[in-house]
Amino acid sequence: MFAVYPGDIVFSKIDARSGAIGMLPASIPKGVVTPEFPVFVADPAKLDGGFVQRILRTGGFLKSLRQKATGTSGRKRISPEAFLDLRIPFPELAEQQAIVAAYDAALKDVADKEQAAEAAEAKAMADFEAALGFAPPVPLPDRPIFIASFKDLDRWTHEGVLRGVLKLTDPAPAFPVSLLGAVGKVSYGLQKYPGNRPGLHARPYLRVANVQRNRLDLTIIKTINVLDDDMPKYRLEEGDLLLCEGNSAELVGRGSIWKSEIADCVHQNHVLRVRLDKSKVTPEFALSVINSSYGQAYFRIKAKQTTNLASINSKEVASFPLPLPPLAAQRTMIAALDAGYAYAAEFRAEAAARRAKAWNEFETAVYAAEATTIAPAPDTKSAPPPETVG
Repeated sequence: MFAVYPGDIVFSKIDARSGAIGMLPASIPKGVVTPEFPVFVADPAKLDGGFVQRILRTGGFLKSLRQKATGTSGRKRISPEAFLDLRIPFPELAEQQAIVAAYDAALKDVADKEQAAEAAEAKAMADFEAALGFAPPVPLPDRPIFIASFKDLDRWTHEGVLRGVLKLTDPAPAFPVSLLGAVGKVSYGLQKYPGNRPGLHARPYLRVANVQRNRLDLTIIKTINVLDDDMPKYRLEEGDLLLCEGNSAELVGRGSIWKSEIADCVHQNHVLRVRLDKSKVTPEFALSVINSSYGQAYFRIKAKQTTNLASINSKEVASFPLPLPPLAAQRTMIAALDAGYAYAAEFRAEAAARRAKAWNEFETAVYAAEATTIAPAPDTKSAPPPETVG
């Protein structure tokens, strides 16, 4: 009842309506589920597992599934009995397998385009680092166990501490280096507390969730109370560099550039603002250096880690050693980097379009094959292509 094996279908009683249905992959030999996740085993003589997995994510099936949900509006569930009562298209086994094979072949093309995008991005960054004079980082030896001082553990990363223990240093850049704090001012934002809940002076503010790598996610913007007299201190300005203080290790130093998307916007204290001297450095160049392997190595080494939290303070950010070519050279390097990223974006757009087309072709093939059955018709608002349970 609670065991799940490769090929078994699992769904969430609460979230199945949103497409939370999947199949345990072959890479997991055995799993365990709670009663909230019923398990179904397809008869291999009648149903192809991959076919079932995908059918259960089609728009027509999910539309029928939502109609079976019972309970209060916020906690509606799908019972196993209701799930079994639903009908699905049921072509012959060989046809099921052929439909799945065609879809998988299309996804192979998608994967190839996504890999091409990743390769283009990697090459663009490698060329940028080469222009700065950086050679590839000194490779680390295979040392899964080593001795480190207790004083280093609050700044722990395996790579960072091992580099320190072995005294490995990467090649110096080809240009003069300036501390980030010497060409910009690093500032904390506002700390939330009951006294600055949104009131008469509610202002939009950025949280860590809004600051993604190389982009801002402005889908959800919250407000905080900031008096008029305090706005000059906290108001974001065009070209401000925004860096995440931390929380989890991968968030440390994640950054983007403010481009005046929202008027009178401020930032939370967990988002550090760097206001650069643009006569010396462009925001795009500074952010790209921070995102390079050179920059990320610095933030990994300097980040303090306590339990499961990692963070970096304003002093360490201000001490970041920034290679500083002339402005003209900075712009040339960024133009080349942007061109490489644009090339990668073309592959990603092609991959996204091919993925959507493959899914549409799958649904069309499935329901065309069973046009005479009483299975539900495809819905235009289909779920995204299925993922495996993992």
